[in-house]
Amino acid sequence: MSKLYKLLAKPKLKSPNLIAAWPGISNVATIVGTYLGRKLDFKDLVDINDSYFFDPIGITVRSNLIEDPQFPRSRFYYYKNKEGKKDLILFMGDDQPSSKSYELSNLVIDVAQRFQVSRIYTCAAALTRIHHTEQPRVLAATTSHAVAEDIKPHNLVMGGNLQISGLNGLLLGVAKERGLDGLCLLGEVPSYSSRMPNPIAALAIINVLTKMLDIEVDTLELVEQASVAKSRMKQVATEAMEEYIDFFTEPIWEHDEFEENEEN
Repeated sequence: MSKLYKLLAKPKLKSPNLIAAWPGISNVATIVGTYLGRKLDFKDLVDINDSYFFDPIGITVRSNLIEDPQFPRSRFYYYKNKEGKKDLILFMGDDQPSSKSYELSNLVIDVAQRFQVSRIYTCAAALTRIHHTEQPRVLAATTSHAVAEDIKPHNLVMGGNLQISGLNGLLLGVAKERGLDGLCLLGEVPSYSSRMPNPIAALAIINVLTKMLDIEVDTLELVEQASVAKSRMKQVATEAMEEYIDFFTEPIWEHDEFEENEEN
């Protein structure tokens, strides 16, 4: 596996936690990872040989010259927390491989073990009947009863029986397989807005993560994005209701015309 990644730095990290994020439903995990990456002083840590896991996403032509094939990017970053607090490693993946998800998950665990990561965190969306005007809850799924007990003070909703799709779930299965603690935080997302990016759910998760990881993050920008997203969801919900009414409501003039034809 070591040939599949390249160390870009060799920092001395204090019992780091690892957050891993790939695109998923409503882009919740990606929003969380990207926002933390911009707001904290992360530095490059590990680069991955993306050509092993992915097919090229296309060819770019600049000034009439064809450039090298481009691949989805996957990279690790690290953040040195305040003295006495645990440091943080962030893994961001642009895409999920079509056939080598298990291998990529094991590579992420290899890097985690190399830096003696104490716990792995992933994020995802939980599609529920919540309305966009309601405050989304954060559900949790853990790799062990011990982790579930440890996070009790955060008053999360335990996920019960559910399925976490893609690598945001698979990574934790591999972590458990290899003896690492982990948990997934799932922000509630209205079922009718599953195709829209959801910074509202991402904000709810970040508010939990900052307490769990003992980090300070300015969330003002994400609060503004959440406000804009609520306005868009209101529009989507209104349009969906109008389509529902149109489908199940028969105009009275069509009904009268049908009865006249029957009498003739």
